Amino acid sequence: MVKPSSSSSSSSTTQDALALLNSLRSAYSATPTSLKVIDLYVGFAVSTAIIQVVYMALVGSFPFNSFLSGVLSCIGTAVLAVCLRIQVNKENKEFKDLAPERAFADFVLCNLVLHLVIMNFLG
Repeated sequence: MVKPSSSSSSSSTTQDALALLNSLRSAYSATPTSLKVIDLYVGFAVSTAIIQVVYMALVGSFPFNSFLSGVLSCIGTAVLAVCLRIQVNKENKEFKDLAPERAFADFVLCNLVLHLVIMNFLG
């Protein structure tokens, strides 16, 4: 048995990764702008939660309920935005009868309830 050299296997892995990235980029370019905006919002919410966790790890978590409130607010908002994205996506046949305005109203109402709970948790 002849083993393939590690350089040929790593080059094929690199080529496979590049092919995957190119196919993802071409598929995402067909995504409507409204869904891309929601994707940016989700990314912002998750990155804000990560920054808060890193800050807590470096500085400390003295008001722990404040830390939990901030992180849960970011993660909850991201989850609600993903739900909005699913409902607004035209390719999703499950929500074809749901108007985008109704989906956005649900998103706003759920965010309001989420943040009222978060403010109540803060004390």
